Amino acid sequence: MNNDVVLKLYEKYAQDIFRFAYSYLSSYSDAQDVVHEVFLKLLKSNIRITEGKEKSYILKMAANNCKDLLKSKNRSAVISFDELPSSAEAYEDDFKDNELTAALKKIPENYRIVIHLHYYEELSVKETAKILKLSVSCVSMRLTRAKEMLREALKEYSYEKIL
Repeated sequence: MNNDVVLKLYEKYAQDIFRFAYSYLSSYSDAQDVVHEVFLKLLKSNIRITEGKEKSYILKMAANNCKDLLKSKNRSAVISFDELPSSAEAYEDDFKDNELTAALKKIPENYRIVIHLHYYEELSVKETAKILKLSVSCVSMRLTRAKEMLREALKEYSYEKIL
């Protein structure tokens, strides 16, 4: 792939991929590694991405890298989602410790990932299913369950109507 094209994709999607990988792995350094790995693969390959499908394709690459990293036996120690290293100050606004973030931390990872892709990355249920290699009905069910878990978690913050 052309260096200029990859650079434009990096500028446009690097933070999205980082946030996705961080929500998947709960590790700042591993999320950075995933971002770098995705764009290195794009640079080294002759991949042609359909125009308008770049974000979905790149997020799928990131999801696969995250899964590979989790399977790796040599994976470094994980930093919990509750902790954010001081070197992450550039992303401080994205991860403010507000009520919604606290509630998201309380739900299981497989539900948190679906919420992130659907609501934060604004992907359709079908695109989310494709990225995670799940059925559309599975993603829909996880979204429904995740919203219910969030409702329960947010009750302690006295929100009357959310989601």
